[in-house]
Amino acid sequence: MSLRVAAAAPFIQNGTTRLEEGEFVVALSLDRDWFSPDQAKRLIDIATREGLLERDGDDLVAGFDPSEVTVPEEFVPDEDILQERSAFERVLDALVADGAEKHEAVGAINALQGDLGVTIEAAAVVYARREGLDVDDIAPIARDAIVEAGTEAEPEER
Repeated sequence: MSLRVAAAAPFIQNGTTRLEEGEFVVALSLDRDWFSPDQAKRLIDIATREGLLERDGDDLVAGFDPSEVTVPEEFVPDEDILQERSAFERVLDALVADGAEKHEAVGAINALQGDLGVTIEAAAVVYARREGLDVDDIAPIARDAIVEAGTEAEPEER
């Protein structure tokens, strides 16, 4: 998962799990030349929402163990990691990171969605939990998608 790799790189580079936000931005923008400073700040926002980073005052704390992440020498993150991902995409990334084949996971999630009659996000969470993955941080997003889908399906009162 390239967002996790990009978020881990500054911590690995500095041999720590806590960095000042400015140090994190410098590591991504100046040291590695992966992003502009504004893009690095956007990555912080996204990684924070996804639970990869936590804010503690002016510091950023890794919400995972950076030492368990490998940053390949030729790695350069795609700019698409700066875009918000749906709950389905996040669960799918977690499944792939855990060793699942992407096309098999998508097929199983689609089948489960049809069997259960739920949103793709909810089916992805159920599938991931059945596979033993902790997706508790994503489950509320999937629940919100169900509520939103139900609201859209209700006829308007007149």
